[in-house]
Amino acid sequence: MSPHTSLAILISALLSSGASLADTTKALDRITVSASTSRLPESDAALPNTITIINREQLDQQLSITQDLSQILANLIPSFTPSRQKLTNAGETLRGRKPLYLVDGVPQSTPLREGGRDGHTIDPAMIERIEVIHGANALQGLGASGGIINIITKRAPSQNGSYDDLNLATSLALPKQSDSLGYKASWVHGQRHGTFDWVAGLSIASEGLFYDADGQAIAVNDVQGDLMDARSGNPFLKLGWELSEGRRLQISANHFELQGNNDYRTVNGNISTGLLATSTAGGSEGEGPRNRSTSVTVDYIDDDLAGGYLQAQLYWVDFAALYGGSYWGDFWGDGRDPNWYDQSQNASEKLGSKLSWSRDDLFGLNLRTTFGLDLTRDTTHQALVYADIDWVPETTYQSTSPFLQAEWWLADQWMLTGGLRHESGEMQVDDYLTIPDQRNSPAGVRGTRYLVTGGTPDTSETLPNLGLVWEPSAALKLYASYAEGYTVADVGRVLRAITANNQRVENLVDLQPVIADNREVGADYDDGRWLIHAALFWSDSDLGARLAFDNATQSYNVVRERTEIRGFDGSLSYRFGTHQRAGLAYARSVGEYDSNGDNRVDSDLPGINISPDRVTAFWDTAISESVNLHLQASHAFDRDFDRLGTPVARFEGYTTVDALARIALPLGQLNVGVENLLGEQYVTYYSQSTPRNDTYTAGRGRVVTLGWQHRF
Repeated sequence: MSPHTSLAILISALLSSGASLADTTKALDRITVSASTSRLPESDAALPNTITIINREQLDQQLSITQDLSQILANLIPSFTPSRQKLTNAGETLRGRKPLYLVDGVPQSTPLREGGRDGHTIDPAMIERIEVIHGANALQGLGASGGIINIITKRAPSQNGSYDDLNLATSLALPKQSDSLGYKASWVHGQRHGTFDWVAGLSIASEGLFYDADGQAIAVNDVQGDLMDARSGNPFLKLGWELSEGRRLQISANHFELQGNNDYRTVNGNISTGLLATSTAGGSEGEGPRNRSTSVTVDYIDDDLAGGYLQAQLYWVDFAALYGGSYWGDFWGDGRDPNWYDQSQNASEKLGSKLSWSRDDLFGLNLRTTFGLDLTRDTTHQALVYADIDWVPETTYQSTSPFLQAEWWLADQWMLTGGLRHESGEMQVDDYLTIPDQRNSPAGVRGTRYLVTGGTPDTSETLPNLGLVWEPSAALKLYASYAEGYTVADVGRVLRAITANNQRVENLVDLQPVIADNREVGADYDDGRWLIHAALFWSDSDLGARLAFDNATQSYNVVRERTEIRGFDGSLSYRFGTHQRAGLAYARSVGEYDSNGDNRVDSDLPGINISPDRVTAFWDTAISESVNLHLQASHAFDRDFDRLGTPVARFEGYTTVDALARIALPLGQLNVGVENLLGEQYVTYYSQSTPRNDTYTAGRGRVVTLGWQHRF
């Protein structure tokens, strides 16, 4: 699409500001997006984008049914892919593209060697709310080609005093399976005393084996990792100091670890016969897959520096993701071990800073302008643990990104927003040796290691955004936006796949970024009883990064092709009275890519790159003063996948229903949650749309969770 066409769509467009299942869509003037998400001072009209706010009440409600954060996002956001119910979140997209996960504005992704583990770096017990910006944007820099998912951690009381949140829960598959038992305990303490405040938290959890609705054990993911048959722990600490009025210093530290128990292993299924993969007792060789994330963040705010609002952040993140192993045969090529076993681990260290300064009423106009600068250094490598060699060499990406963002209220009813972000990045790779060639080398000698000459490829891009808001009445808002987001292709997959001599990094690695645009039109209506949202969106990439499965290597490769995605999401809810409301939400998307290199899209994006069309519904009611009932349902529609008109995969949809009863007790509250209430037997979206015998699994059957929570 030409720039002129895009501009015409933008000028004529009307954009929406919020979509979710349960009262997370609100009129624009009621949405407050934190500065860590919007890069602006907290504002009632922070961004002209579709925004979903999952508040603490809704989060507590969902956590009484499931502890899977991906499942929670899918329950509340129809345009988010149904959860794989695994530790890996590869293939879970937002509007057909990968979102950027943040914790208090700190990036969790590892784009240089994308391992699909960035959705599980903090325990949900530490979360206050989740802010989701739908669609590509560059507000937070690298990685938000599908949008932003910013996890906001719990905060201290706003006034002097303290609180304690205590949660205990246990879950069990129904019919009863003794090895399906799971438990969780968490405690969070928040306190404010004068100019000091702090939040301290600790959680421990253990998950048993998952079962489908037919009573079969669901297959563990031996390599990518799993949430079941695993244990986790998370200490958390946040310290704040009000240096003076309007000036605040805050230090946060978080350590999260999820470790697979390795008590079970996969029994492969058979896609051609419909046989599902299951689990059997007895783990695999080596250690269970693991996520380990440690981070320290320093935030400083001054709301009156040179007449403007300053926010500054320094962060350090140390992340390691251990994967399950496999047998490599005669790995070294010298017969020392004819059946070598090894596991790989992604390790990433991030050091970065974010600085922005905002000023209202600039030049005497109703104009707020924000100037900012982001600096990032990400060092990543992937090692084979037992061989003690790098599969992906140590790779460092450094970027310098200045940006400018403005909001201009032209009149009481109109607001124009716009901005530019310039990304200047450089990747550094030293000379390195590949792992031993697992095929015959040109000389016919197995085990050859190739020397690759390092280099410093770089990139430079400027990304714009533009938006328009119109408020014709207090209840109705219409608006439009155009924004570009960017990421880099998974260069680690390229660097680890060298099987020839005399290769140079600068000739191999294409750092040309994946630039995705997001054009959106929509409307929001809120009269206090009806809450309605509707939005259309278009997203194109001239040089995308589609994940494609390679049968020869049994792994996914990144393919740079033109991609186009278009879709709709909408929701409506109605409040019947003080204690009862109901709602419905729907999302549809169509994605295509250029499969033959003629720069025209001609084939359907596969399921690992795009979600199914879905409809969700909820009903909340107070049965009595002490008993509340919540019902929610989700239906994923059938979808066919074609390549150049030839069918390559088919997804048969399914419907699930969840229920929750919350009962007030003399001390605390009892929660009774049932996931998959009707016991629907279904094969997951990922398993159907991306079929492999070892990951061809059903979704969880009926699971009951009993929990007790108390705030004092």
